[in-house]
Amino acid sequence: MNILVVLVPCSLILGLGALAAFVWTLRHDQYEDLEGDAERILFDEDDATKS
Repeated sequence: MNILVVLVPCSLILGLGALAAFVWTLRHDQYEDLEGDAERILFDEDDATKS
């Protein structure tokens, strides 16, 4: 039972860190253009500059 004294705060810290990272990505518009990113990976940059 003594290990819970260590594991519970560690899991709370990791969970809060993951939540903070998610909120940071939302505030910095990381999820704005999902379709463009999905299409951009399929095309080569050299082909786009030649046309």
